[in-house]
Amino acid sequence: MELTSLPLVSADSHVEEPSYLWTRHLPASMVKELPIALQQGADTASTFAKRIGVGETEEVKGLTDAARLAGADDVEALCELTADPDRRLAVMRQDDIAAECIYPTSGLFVWSLDNPRVGEACCRLYNEWVYDRLESRSPRFRCAGMIPTWNVEKAIAEVQHIADMGLAAALMPLVGKPEYNHRDWQPLWSAIEETGLPVVMHQGTGHDMLFYRGPGAAVSNLVATQSMAPRTAVLLSTSSVLAAHPGLHFIFVETNASWLPWAMSTADFYHESFQEYDGWVWPDLPEKPSFYMTRQIHGTFQYDPFVVDSLSRTGVEPVLWGSDFPHAEGTFPHSRDSVTEQLAGVEIASAAAIAGGTAAKLFRFDPEVLTKPF
Repeated sequence: MELTSLPLVSADSHVEEPSYLWTRHLPASMVKELPIALQQGADTASTFAKRIGVGETEEVKGLTDAARLAGADDVEALCELTADPDRRLAVMRQDDIAAECIYPTSGLFVWSLDNPRVGEACCRLYNEWVYDRLESRSPRFRCAGMIPTWNVEKAIAEVQHIADMGLAAALMPLVGKPEYNHRDWQPLWSAIEETGLPVVMHQGTGHDMLFYRGPGAAVSNLVATQSMAPRTAVLLSTSSVLAAHPGLHFIFVETNASWLPWAMSTADFYHESFQEYDGWVWPDLPEKPSFYMTRQIHGTFQYDPFVVDSLSRTGVEPVLWGSDFPHAEGTFPHSRDSVTEQLAGVEIASAAAIAGGTAAKLFRFDPEVLTKPF
């Protein structure tokens, strides 16, 4: 098979939830507690601009060129387009994509809520909505369900609910409270592993994404949020979470992936060198941290030539391509060209895995569907 004919499976695509999803279907008492991003739905650009101190004297561009090229002329139209299965499939045909792993947009701010009851209601509302609107409409859509992590027992119940419903992954915040090496999480890891669902962690979740304000803040904040991925991945590998749950996979979405070789080699180096200090390295792992990261950690990228150059260090399985539709930093409507350019020097079996094969296995797509025209 040629590189230009490989089935593309985007491991990172989004639905844009309308604001009314939250404001019309939750009790008024809960709506009052929602973050502004959920109250506004997809129209969050101006809010971010004000928070980081830009856009005060110029119009903020709230709709991306990609969204316009897909056929949306305003934010409301974009919400309708991304949640309409027929229109979404038409966009996928335009971009030569066979299937998508789909995540929320404004819903990613749910974990900033302090009230567990409101957070739990938001997660259940989104999960049932996205199943009805997309997951149940086409085998080319595999959607992640949001997990309410304020209470482990409630989280386990929602994991079972989304697994029974047929959603494809458990979406959790990138930064845990408490941190993910805490023993309180162990029952949840076991419950997720039993379902066979992968855990998905999207950049910017579970913490304030705005580290900086003023000049240079937008790009610097994005890089800072992506740095949370190696922090969490190494913690999961060194704390024995991965060793104890070999069937549990973690997918770090929209964090790029060139941090993988750095995190693997750095964790291995200090895992070995810190053995000189009694009691520093615990628990005692049967393998080096990189062994578990190669086996169970994955990162998605849109454009990241450095990770492609490092496949001999990371292995192929950890690296997943995603279009990030419909966002400005995504590859639509040139996804095929972008993938072909970046993977041009990669052996065809490895390229097939990165372009969609590994995502298809993790999210359990029907392989026959991916090769059929639509």
